[in-house]
Amino acid sequence: QVQLVESGGGLAQAGGSLRLSCAASGFNYSSSAMAWYRQALGKDREMVATISNGGKRIYYVDSVKGRFTISRDNADNRLYLEMNSLKPEDTATYYCARLFGSQPPTWGQGTQVTVVS
Repeated sequence: QVQLVESGGGLAQAGGSLRLSCAASGFNYSSSAMAWYRQALGKDREMVATISNGGKRIYYVDSVKGRFTISRDNADNRLYLEMNSLKPEDTATYYCARLFGSQPPTWGQGTQVTVVS
């Protein structure tokens, strides 16, 4: 059974930093592309960043380029999102996701990030 457990969210000041972590289990993690999504209150869920199984192909949505860094540890089955220069508009629930071809992503339960000015 696929399990994705996010942690590391919380309250941050604008300009501050947070590091999100996702513990993955129940599937072949090192063979899976992974992603971080976020959903702000009243808005659709959006993809923030993706990373290929080997970590060499990375994509960021324009709004976080230069501020967020996605990374993975295939030995420890963990996915990370380093978030710097946070803005109030980064406030959202952040979700770890397993990407699997054309199938819908598999989500974790999410972790709340709140950025105050």
